[in-house]
Amino acid sequence: MAYKRTEITPGEIERQRDICARIRETYLARGIRPLAMVDTFGCQQNEADSEKLRGYLAEMGFGFTDDSARADFVILNTCAVREHAEQRVLGNVGALTHTKAANPDQIIAVCGCMVQQKHMAEKLKRSYPIVDLVFGPHELWRFPELYQDVLTRHRRVFAIDPSDGAVAEGIPLQRDKGVKAWLSIMYGCNNFCTYCIVPYVRGRERSRKPEDVVAEAKALIAAGYKDITLLGQNVNSYGKDLAEPVDFADLLRMVNDLEGDFVLRFMTSHPKDATEKLFRTMAECEKCAHHLHLPVQSGNSRILKAMNRSYTREKYLAQVALARQYMPDLVLTTDIIVGFPGETDEEFNDTLTLVDEVRYDAMFTFIYSKRVGTPAASMPDPYSRADKQVHFDKLVELSNTISAEKHAAYEGTRQRVLIDGADGRGEWKLTARTKGGRLVHLQGDEGLVGQFVYVDITGSNTWSLYGEITTG
Repeated sequence: MAYKRTEITPGEIERQRDICARIRETYLARGIRPLAMVDTFGCQQNEADSEKLRGYLAEMGFGFTDDSARADFVILNTCAVREHAEQRVLGNVGALTHTKAANPDQIIAVCGCMVQQKHMAEKLKRSYPIVDLVFGPHELWRFPELYQDVLTRHRRVFAIDPSDGAVAEGIPLQRDKGVKAWLSIMYGCNNFCTYCIVPYVRGRERSRKPEDVVAEAKALIAAGYKDITLLGQNVNSYGKDLAEPVDFADLLRMVNDLEGDFVLRFMTSHPKDATEKLFRTMAECEKCAHHLHLPVQSGNSRILKAMNRSYTREKYLAQVALARQYMPDLVLTTDIIVGFPGETDEEFNDTLTLVDEVRYDAMFTFIYSKRVGTPAASMPDPYSRADKQVHFDKLVELSNTISAEKHAAYEGTRQRVLIDGADGRGEWKLTARTKGGRLVHLQGDEGLVGQFVYVDITGSNTWSLYGEITTG
């Protein structure tokens, strides 16, 4: 089906910001500063969306709190990738019954991927009358208008019409203070993996113009961010809907060439179109992390075909070999689904042998979660949850063993790391990341946060490294 790229005009965004200003003036006239709580579930793209929500809220005059009992406005930004995430959201919404009872003027909104599913929106409408506002990812750009509708008309608002989505520039952002920043380069997905709900809730692929991405990256660097991650459901598809001939490797090089000392990362990269040009560009760009998150999902070609992943086991292994040829120090991570409908013991063993051959630095492993409306949801599946748990446990055991061995190999080496946090836990209160994204625990003063330093790696475990700061 033909898809037409839609762009929200600057005038439409300005109208939303004018609404923000009028709401702010109303609160100022009443002599109050309302508080908002934005609770985010799911992936990094949801985190980036929440930055836009907070940006709009700040322009409306809101302060922020993590305490729902103190909040005048609670927003739950939701995920639909797995059932567990949805159940957590519904549990949190139910708990807000008590805060709404104590403060009847409290406004509760649920937004994001979960509510773009018709059956979940209907569930909120029927079973959770405390929810005042529901809107999907496509409506985020006009969040102020929707909120104003709730305020002035004193009615529940549901904005969940199906949409291919749009690109909106100029939405205000409020990022968390620190050294890391998410930078969305595109939205939506065209892949339609049979298990995945994302294309149905986030719409078709829409790329931001390269000049807009580069301008935002430049602003992030000027603001002091040192670890920038380019985001997209499949960054390798970047540029396919743009008039100008630019692909993801080209964009990566544009951002890399900006002045400043920073690390450039990206996710997620789909194996079906991870190209040699991309691997070569990563190797040549000095600021680009030699870290590739390349979700394989299964090591069996029949299962991959049933998943509509558009590659085979053999093609995937060839891509890994090529990437490592360009970057011998490559840190490779992946996602794997255990228990896809109909997966046999033998087919699962193919996943184990692939993992043993590739030897990932880390893996994100999941038991298949049925998503209403996806093709996989209607596929026959004779295997029980208990059967799948046995497979899952075997995979996790193998993954942990390999990760521990990989991390042990860092001991005795010197690494340049970015100190990105101070969690204050015990003697190892500083956290840092290698250029390949490995977590390092350090001792030292909190004033070092935001600095690149060299460390000698002195210890490790399955999940992280331990090191001592050195002078060079």
